[in-house]
Amino acid sequence: FSSAKRIDTDQFCLWAMKDSSRRFLDGRGTYRLTLPPRVPARHYWSVVVYDHASHAFIRNLVKPGQSSLNPGIQKKADGSIDLYIGPDLSGGNDSNWIPTTPGGRFEVCFRFYGPGQPLFDTTWNLPDLERIG
Repeated sequence: FSSAKRIDTDQFCLWAMKDSSRRFLDGRGTYRLTLPPRVPARHYWSVVVYDHASHAFIRNLVKPGQSSLNPGIQKKADGSIDLYIGPDLSGGNDSNWIPTTPGGRFEVCFRFYGPGQPLFDTTWNLPDLERIG
């Protein structure tokens, strides 16, 4: 689901509670979110994980999310970005990892700060989270 669909808004949010197989996001699993190149956010984007039961930050995480403001985010040659979400860093890059805790379900919020037209006319699409472990 998402926030109000207006191009002049300062922020637009997309929420995920299930993965690409339509299973609830499980804190024991590892997921990949591949951001296509040129995320339509004039200011920046962020991805934050929340506890499903409380809809608040997951307690005791070192970092609850990632954003395009992080200078260490690793991009692929085509400009896309693989973010990894899970309880441990399974061979991935720490700067592209968002930790979870192994107990319980979680939710993911993708925020576009200064959302652009490609988001609204669907020429740019955010894919589903893919469980990889």
